[in-house]
Amino acid sequence: MDSTSQRVMARHYGFSLGKMNFILKALIEKGIVKVENFTHSSDKAKYKYVLTAVGIKTKYKLAQQFLVRKELEYEKIQQELKEVKQFLHESES
Repeated sequence: MDSTSQRVMARHYGFSLGKMNFILKALIEKGIVKVENFTHSSDKAKYKYVLTAVGIKTKYKLAQQFLVRKELEYEKIQQELKEVKQFLHESES
């Protein structure tokens, strides 16, 4: 993917937009992905997500493992939120 939106990437990978954003932020913080704004683009909301040049093969494996961990973390958070909402709903009754 050259340039794309988080929404398109989420659809491509079968993630929700929130999950895609969560994962991308984590990948950026880890230095696995960097973000470039298209200064020449009329759509300033579009960004380019690229792997860094250093250690692409190693980063690929690390990124795969990291994505699995982040996806599990995201799903755990979603489950916890669901349980809290259910508890609050039951408490109202």
